[in-house]
Amino acid sequence: MFTRRRASSLAVRSRGVGTGTALALTLALALPAAIGVAAQTNKLVDPSRLTETAPDLFRARFDTSKGSFVIEVHREWAPIGADRFYNLVKNGFYDGTRFFRVRPGFMAQFGLNGNPEIQRAWQRAFLRDDPVTQKNERGYVTFTTEGRPQSRFTQIFINYADNTRLDADGFAPFGQVVTGMEVVDKLFAPADDAQPDQRRILRDGNEYLKEFPKLDFVKRATIVPVTTTKPAAPARQRPS
Repeated sequence: MFTRRRASSLAVRSRGVGTGTALALTLALALPAAIGVAAQTNKLVDPSRLTETAPDLFRARFDTSKGSFVIEVHREWAPIGADRFYNLVKNGFYDGTRFFRVRPGFMAQFGLNGNPEIQRAWQRAFLRDDPVTQKNERGYVTFTTEGRPQSRFTQIFINYADNTRLDADGFAPFGQVVTGMEVVDKLFAPADDAQPDQRRILRDGNEYLKEFPKLDFVKRATIVPVTTTKPAAPARQRPS
């Protein structure tokens, strides 16, 4: 009996050590990831830390609730805008953002971070204007403005149609959707009288946007390798 009790006691202590070791291993693996997320958040609340010069040519893949699309960016088209976009994608700014303004036949707009603290940090981080070297044609990607010069910050839009009338207003395309334009075409478009209030998005972030559960969103945006140096194929016309 003593031998069996002693063996049982040893087994319990052995299992306890195993559990503790597993827990320690789990914490050891999780801690660096948590630190990485915190470091990324710290960067995102300080725009002065995200000023890396973008490659001359790069691609950004957007995995969304409707599927994936890829934007190819040519830095020479709009260097200042390309650099901002590169830094925002690389550091996870667009992850979780909603396509909150989608106008079929016009454009799809997004780029307000779901964390109000992060978005506030960028709200006055305005960019100087780039010269307009490309046209706002279907599939081309451009920063929005606040309706005045030198007021671009984080919001971008994808043209659904040939909106070349915007060229004269200083909207400078920096990239083009090269794959997945059919995904962009399928993004949920709220009725004009049911659009989210941008002021509320700025104040309350994604917590407010829970009131709009049908909105599509970015799951994750990443910089991906450019697999070809051939000119991007024009985006196909959206079905009428």
